[in-house]
Amino acid sequence: MKKLPVRSAAVAGAVTLGLLLAGCSGSGSDTESGGKVSMTFWGWAPGYADAVKEFNRTHPDVQVTYQQVQPGAKGGYQKTLNAVQAGNAPCLAQLGYETLPSFAAQGALQDVAEYAESGKGDFFDAAWKSVSVADAVYGIPVDSGPMALFYNKKVFDSLGLKPPATWDAYTAAAEKIHAADPHKYISSPYLDYDYAGLAWQADANWFGVDGDSWKVTLASEQNRKVADYWQGLVGKGVISSAPMYDQAWYKGLGDGSIATVVGAVWQAGVIKGGAKDGAGQWAVAPMPQWSADDDRTGNAGGSATAVLKGCETPEAATEFAHWLSTDPTAYGILVDKAGLYPAAKKLTGLSQLTAADPYFGGQKIYDVFADAAPKVNADWTWGPVMTKTSADLNDGLGKAWAGSGTLTGALRTTQDKTVAELKRQGLSVSP
Repeated sequence: MKKLPVRSAAVAGAVTLGLLLAGCSGSGSDTESGGKVSMTFWGWAPGYADAVKEFNRTHPDVQVTYQQVQPGAKGGYQKTLNAVQAGNAPCLAQLGYETLPSFAAQGALQDVAEYAESGKGDFFDAAWKSVSVADAVYGIPVDSGPMALFYNKKVFDSLGLKPPATWDAYTAAAEKIHAADPHKYISSPYLDYDYAGLAWQADANWFGVDGDSWKVTLASEQNRKVADYWQGLVGKGVISSAPMYDQAWYKGLGDGSIATVVGAVWQAGVIKGGAKDGAGQWAVAPMPQWSADDDRTGNAGGSATAVLKGCETPEAATEFAHWLSTDPTAYGILVDKAGLYPAAKKLTGLSQLTAADPYFGGQKIYDVFADAAPKVNADWTWGPVMTKTSADLNDGLGKAWAGSGTLTGALRTTQDKTVAELKRQGLSVSP
């Protein structure tokens, strides 16, 4: 990363796609005076306030004011967009990776590639790709969500099963578990970004960029492969009807009637907090592979510290964002208070991420995720209308998991509706 002194001129968010607009306007929250810089940062993750205090303590010439807003989907994103449009936005904001392209498409972000590129090598490739659109870089990655297989070891051991290394073996385990007890199931339905992680592993991309246009590929052959696989498990009756994050789901995890969760690293905290009866029974293994010689994983979740349009101190903003994501003390706070998993390569060895976990039978579960993180496909691209895309997809997937329609049909319908929305917004779409 470049070091201060800081340039005070705003940076234009120029994007070569021709489908994103950017610009610069003054912001009352970001200033440079007498060699000192002050800026504002909006976010919601627990621990951010304490991390900012640590930065301010160690960087007297750059002071950051942290303001907590509602989580993005609960109002934080709209508040941020409104502030950008009004010309009084903060310099920095927390954005989920899936949302960043939507902000870019609305001209709400600044391209800080000239300040950020030197730090690119500090992060896993997939995380860095998540803050980039074409040649533009709109912030710094904070956390990532490499995936693995959470499995009920007690259930597996009782049937002489090992954690499945392939999806074919996963099917065989599903059938054996359900045959032994018709009240037990291999898994439960996956929606939106949890389902996206399954597609991600299989290189079943949902979006891409073709010249100046967006490509929408939810109904591609690779996506059909993933959908047909899970549809087959639905047909075999081995998928529980309990929706993820529902009380019935937590009960199933606790009593062993739901035997696995294919999920991101942060699911460890979800399972521990919601299924206390399962303590000591669960373990973590690598995500099953499509073929025995594959070695790749999916990703679900993650966020960035994005630089907003109008930030008058973009170099200092980028410097702070990089520090937040790479400083061991600051990130240790985020691990402790928010359960984040680092996007920075060097931080996977933090003490909080190397300890044995009693809930998982004393296993050092983060070793599995440290091995998985570099194997996340870096070619994944989120689209610019993910709120619409995910809502349509969830509608179709929910019906398909329940036996009405198919997962493949849900993907096709979602693709058609996404293309229509892109065109409605005046964005170019590749055939």
